[in-house]
Amino acid sequence: MMNESGAVYLSLKIARQLFSKSLEALAPEERARVDSVAVRQREIEALILSAPEAVSVMLPTSSVDSNLMDIRARYGSDDDYQADLQRIGLDEASLRAAVERDMRVEAVLEKVGARAAAVSDTDVEIFWFMHKDRFRRAETRVLRHILVTVNDSLEGNERQTARDKIDAIRTRLLKSPERFEEQALKHSECPTAMNGGLLGTAPRGQLYPELEEAAFALAAGELSAVVESELGFHILRCDTINAEHTLSLADARPKIREHLEQQRRSICQKSWINALRRKATAEAA
Repeated sequence: MMNESGAVYLSLKIARQLFSKSLEALAPEERARVDSVAVRQREIEALILSAPEAVSVMLPTSSVDSNLMDIRARYGSDDDYQADLQRIGLDEASLRAAVERDMRVEAVLEKVGARAAAVSDTDVEIFWFMHKDRFRRAETRVLRHILVTVNDSLEGNERQTARDKIDAIRTRLLKSPERFEEQALKHSECPTAMNGGLLGTAPRGQLYPELEEAAFALAAGELSAVVESELGFHILRCDTINAEHTLSLADARPKIREHLEQQRRSICQKSWINALRRKATAEAA
């Protein structure tokens, strides 16, 4: 049976997984969900740890220590760490026991999952041919921009002043396109200025509508007209166009194999757990 400390640790973990919150921050309906999941999970974990497969599982002390160090690293000081343990009803010994139990459950499941049938090259190829839509990549563009903001209440950033400034920058760039990164560093009022105005690789739907329309009309290496958004005035440059394409089998193969292996491990684990539950039910009858 899981002791009270282990139950607290499990509830904390489930709250973080489901809602990315502490137990105290949960709304009543969220707490009810966590409690319900925790009850089922405790039952399943008890079955897992009482199964023959758990007998030979050995956890290196260093692995437990490493996990505990990761938890400790989330806190700014030892006082904060100890205070939080006390607040949730744990101490270092009970936390260690709970972490070790959690790791043991995972180790048993990994052991069971390793029984899954190996994924062959043919399996990978069939998946790729049957699910090509999953590997379609939309057009993206590598973009840079220079931003001059507008603020009529701030001297030097009035609308006309900002427009004159961006127009002057664009005039210089039309004469010397190679100066874009230098001009971005000197004049852009966006944090991207420190990286030559680099916005990165953008698909459709990521930029402000005005910027997207201009950006996706550019040829590679082309400079845009001045574009206005709610942020201010922009000049865009398209560095590279990555056309819409379907990922090749060679490129998709590692991800497909990983997906299929994980899927098969999961099926194997669930089947094994269901067998444990059926056996427990039959023995209790």
